[in-house]
Amino acid sequence: MFMGEYHHNLDAKGRLIVPAKFREQLGANFVLTRGMDGCLFGYPDSEWQALQEKLAKLPLTKKDARTFVRFLYSAATECELDRQGRINIPKPLMDHAGLAKECVLVGVANRIEVWSSERWNNFADSAADDFDEISENLMDFGL
Repeated sequence: MFMGEYHHNLDAKGRLIVPAKFREQLGANFVLTRGMDGCLFGYPDSEWQALQEKLAKLPLTKKDARTFVRFLYSAATECELDRQGRINIPKPLMDHAGLAKECVLVGVANRIEVWSSERWNNFADSAADDFDEISENLMDFGL
């Protein structure tokens, strides 16, 4: 399970250090793609395979399903960790997430997320302000 928050900087070549705790779970190769809320999602191979199986079951006749699948797959890239535990983030993914220098890597159960520091801070501040209300709304889901 991925959890925690780590701060690292992109270098001039678009490389980002992946925290050691995440590297252990991700393995040498994993998939990075566009995420929701302006971040990137990173999946270990097993989780990516499970997601692919679910996506394959979405109805081709539904426009939202087609759009979601295209959006997710078109930017997906296999990442390979170098000897220093870094990955190269392609420019389209950097643009999607607004990555420039300061980044935040967040563990979220079965995936990691990569955020620009600015976007993460805005999200975290907003979530903190609304956390009690969000918690109450999720009671219907058994939390």
